[in-house]
Amino acid sequence: MAALPLTVALWRYVAALLVVLGVLVGGTYVIVKQTTDYLLYRDATRAAELWANYLADNVGDLEQIAAGKAPSPASLTFLATVRTSGLVFRYAIYNRDGYPMLVVDRDKVTSVNRSEVNPIAVEAVKSGKAIVDAKEGRVAGEPAYLAQAYVPALVNGKPAAVIAAYVDLSVERQTYFWSFLLAAVSLCVLTALSFSVPAIAWYRRTREKEQADRRIQFLAHHDVLTGLANRERLIDHLEASLALISSNSHLVAVHFIDIDHFKQVNDTFGHDGGDFMLATIGERLRAMTRVEDMVARLGGDEFVVVQSSFAEKRQAEEFSRRLAMVLQAPMRFKDHEIAPTFTIGVAVAPADGTNAERLLKSADLALYAGKMAGRDCIRFFSPDMDEAMRRRVALEQLIRSAAASGNFVVHYQPVFEIAKNQLVGFEALVRLPGPDGALIPPAEFLPLAEELRLIDTLGTWVLREACRTAAAWPKELTVAVNLSPSQFYDGSLEGNITDALKESGLEPHRLELEITETLLMRNSDATIATLRRLKAKRLAVVMDDFGTGFSSLSYLWKFPFDKIKIDKSFMESFAKSGGDVATVVKTMIALGREMNMRVTVEGVETAEQVDFLCRAHADQVQGFYFGAPVPAAQVEADILNRGHKSADSGDGGQRIPSL
Repeated sequence: MAALPLTVALWRYVAALLVVLGVLVGGTYVIVKQTTDYLLYRDATRAAELWANYLADNVGDLEQIAAGKAPSPASLTFLATVRTSGLVFRYAIYNRDGYPMLVVDRDKVTSVNRSEVNPIAVEAVKSGKAIVDAKEGRVAGEPAYLAQAYVPALVNGKPAAVIAAYVDLSVERQTYFWSFLLAAVSLCVLTALSFSVPAIAWYRRTREKEQADRRIQFLAHHDVLTGLANRERLIDHLEASLALISSNSHLVAVHFIDIDHFKQVNDTFGHDGGDFMLATIGERLRAMTRVEDMVARLGGDEFVVVQSSFAEKRQAEEFSRRLAMVLQAPMRFKDHEIAPTFTIGVAVAPADGTNAERLLKSADLALYAGKMAGRDCIRFFSPDMDEAMRRRVALEQLIRSAAASGNFVVHYQPVFEIAKNQLVGFEALVRLPGPDGALIPPAEFLPLAEELRLIDTLGTWVLREACRTAAAWPKELTVAVNLSPSQFYDGSLEGNITDALKESGLEPHRLELEITETLLMRNSDATIATLRRLKAKRLAVVMDDFGTGFSSLSYLWKFPFDKIKIDKSFMESFAKSGGDVATVVKTMIALGREMNMRVTVEGVETAEQVDFLCRAHADQVQGFYFGAPVPAAQVEADILNRGHKSADSGDGGQRIPSL
């Protein structure tokens, strides 16, 4: 049987408690009254009897008074004395026939002769015993409660008269009653407390339990931080909405929302800042949705809005745009302003799925397509995204397998000193063999490896492999290794470099470490401190992809790089833009020379580019014109031999041909 609601159970308990208290109070009142009357009756009748006997013992002419004669002076004096003493408010002397012969009140003494017969006095004469009684006063002049005693006065063993004493016990009765009533009330209060204290404790425990149960029930279907629905409740709502599609011909849309670069928010503002952003987004989404819609948080920085009951896909497009516009409004966190961007993937039922899991998957695929397109955009699901996801899953499995088994390979692209046509080193470039043996381009698998958080493992492996391979080369050749930003964050980079050099035996000055501007932008002070320590160990530090960022120039005076590498995009644009690009490249080369930094130009593929770079006095060149990246075995068997033959020939003006 289901448990009763707390309020119903509580009211039933209170009602039962009131009934018990009512019975207790009523019963207590009856018992108090009866006990009071009983004790008072005993005291009252005893007092009345004592006074009657006292009168009988001290009035010597009782027989004469009962016979109708006037009291003696001594008796009158005694009666006058006792009438104002004690609680007795009246005395009476009756003859043997029950007629009152003398009545003594507090204020007077009255002789009565042959008035109404008192049956109690008659009974006392007949029985020869005292008759006592207590009662409430009902006649005018009587007290509220009185006791009366009829005591026969015996002469020669026979009743000669009856002495009656009437005692006023109204005050005593009230004292008795209120004393017992106070005790009874105290008892009731104590009893009530004995019931109420456990009742209150029970109520509080029950309420706390119900609150805990409600909290557990809430948490079972809601996100703790934002209060939004969780995945389980979202699935239930989505299934219910999809079930209505066939009956009302309406559409249902799932808007899958992801915060762009949310990790940077946590890194910059801490988890408090991240939680603030998530809670704010939840509030904004709730404010934008209707009662029939639902907002859910699936964890991390992922939110889902289910848009129900609309007629055209155009309405889903408009709603997504409104979501993006509202969500991207700046947020104030403490003294900082956060301006987030969002990627939104949208799937519309029934075209993109007829059940909850399929529709969510379609929206997730659309979201992933938006991320791959550069983020900060809205993408609607299309069937070709399924194939893209299958390729992604296959590539992800391939990356994980290669990382676990060391199945990556390193190719080496030559770097030449252009003025002497002399080979000076190689850049180590990681490659991933596909299932068919073909190499997968780094642009495809490196972003995914970083997303899978395997880039650190991969970077460390490439570093050790490059050092081991370069150690077998001639001493004048260097090897350049690219470092990812994440390798700097866990604090193990310096140790990994030291271990790689020690294990391989490679001299430190032959290892070049290439970094990008992105690394310096994230945490420039800490990164520059690390780079200074590496440079102090005679390692060369190179800024890669120079000229593509907004702040490249600002870092040249913050850190003394050994070399800058001009990004290959400048050579790609050389043939199209001509003089404009040439001017920029010559300026960067001159800048590097002025700052005592060697300059390497990447992406050199034509003789025209080589001639230009010779005239511009570039230091080093790298590109397909001089050689494509090749495996280590081919480096030793081919490129090294050709490089040394060219150097030994003394043909300073002859350029090394493409390999």
